[in-house]
Amino acid sequence: MESMRQILQMENAKREFVLFDSVDAAAQSIGQESPDLVILNGHSLGIDQLAVLERFSHQNTNTSFIVLCENATPEFLIGAMRIGVKDVLSLPLVPKSLSTAVALIENKLNKTSTLQHIGKVITFIAGKGGSGATFLACNLGYILASSFGKSVALLDLNLQFGDAALFVSDKVPANTLTDVASNISRLDASLLASSMVQILPNFGVLAAPEDAEHAVAIKPDNIDALLKLAKTHYDYVILDIGRTLNATSVKALDHTDHIFLVIQETLPFIRDSKRLIHALLSLGYAKEKIQLVLNRYEKGGDIQLRDVESTLNMKVFETIPNSYEAVSASVNQGVPIMKIAKHDPVTKALLNIADKLTVDPKVKKDGWLTHLLHHA
Repeated sequence: MESMRQILQMENAKREFVLFDSVDAAAQSIGQESPDLVILNGHSLGIDQLAVLERFSHQNTNTSFIVLCENATPEFLIGAMRIGVKDVLSLPLVPKSLSTAVALIENKLNKTSTLQHIGKVITFIAGKGGSGATFLACNLGYILASSFGKSVALLDLNLQFGDAALFVSDKVPANTLTDVASNISRLDASLLASSMVQILPNFGVLAAPEDAEHAVAIKPDNIDALLKLAKTHYDYVILDIGRTLNATSVKALDHTDHIFLVIQETLPFIRDSKRLIHALLSLGYAKEKIQLVLNRYEKGGDIQLRDVESTLNMKVFETIPNSYEAVSASVNQGVPIMKIAKHDPVTKALLNIADKLTVDPKVKKDGWLTHLLHHA
């Protein structure tokens, strides 16, 4: 592996590359920020492991993969190319073949990086029913659009009980996810935009199916196509998936950059959330992607913040204070909390989350307070 690293360094590669001995090692090591190139030593990579590689590549859509192996069979080559591996190189490695393959990928990245916009996908999942995940998803979307100037699409993927549109609008959705899925073959940006309830010029909500019967028509491939399109046209794609893990929600999670697990400070929430975290990790999602949002937080309760973090073995990403009156007014009126309680602690916490999501570590930027003042 060291010889390969030397070859790449000699080529003066401008992009980030990582070398791994196995798919499992790559999946465990790569967190939220995917490298441009992953090189896998495929000496032990067989047909059976291509499924693992396929999932990993779907979770890291901006990453290119090169596999190195001895005596690759035609079946392996076909399978590797089918799941998007850019090149399969024979061992022992010829330095020129690796440098050529890397140069081709670098050239393609240079051409597409300025042409294709890839937005971030944020998925809200409830640790237990009644967590407030839908409220937070909808209101975060509104704040990203209204206070940070981002283009946002919220897709309600809670297929059986979704009602996200009601949290930010009193409009009856003319179309739902079912309508989009039934026209998936002609799906484009115009069809997607026209199918959404438009909350702001830069914020729309695609409603969930009207009932369970219509929800059955939604297939994982529909979600895959929908998210591939949405990511190229919106800065942020927010998903509300309820708390069900099935083929459809897992397909959505495969596209996700941040998994916001919404919990509360009660034993049932903590118990169920622990199970859910275990399930997410067993499905291969990086721990770094899972971020705890502690809703209805009150200091001095029977269960402390440190108890939650210790039990779940995970730091809380953000606490959302308990502000019953403001939240109830927002939900009952179908109006974003930012509009009716701009200075409420819940609004400030959501602004905090938006600020964390939009900050560029390379660029000094104003905090959420500046955004709030600009929109006062």
